[in-house]
Amino acid sequence: MEAYKRNNNQVYLLNYHVIWTPKRRKAVLRPEIAIRLRELFDEVAEENGFEIKACAIALDHVHVFISGQPQLSVHKTIKKLKGRSSNKLRKEFPELLKLPTMWTNSYFVSTTGNACSETISIYIKDQKGR
Repeated sequence: MEAYKRNNNQVYLLNYHVIWTPKRRKAVLRPEIAIRLRELFDEVAEENGFEIKACAIALDHVHVFISGQPQLSVHKTIKKLKGRSSNKLRKEFPELLKLPTMWTNSYFVSTTGNACSETISIYIKDQKGR
């Protein structure tokens, strides 16, 4: 079983399965962009105190399994991931400027309990080739 996390006045286990797509669900997340995107996700996670437990980047959508903190809402977490990655990727890969924005405003998010965290990690890892 996954261990609960602690800080000075909280004990928690917050896991989120998040999915979002590039604008118009364009298939633009080719391998070199996906590699850079994962690096950016790791940077944002480290800077903001959350963990990316699993990540799969398909050509037209992203799956991220996040373990967060109570102080940072899931909306703000996603906003940080999308914001940094959009800014950096569009500077580094000019072909992405053809899209009006990098990401859609929408996303799917589901909380996960301790019992199904491993199942979701396996599912996300299996999505890489889709």
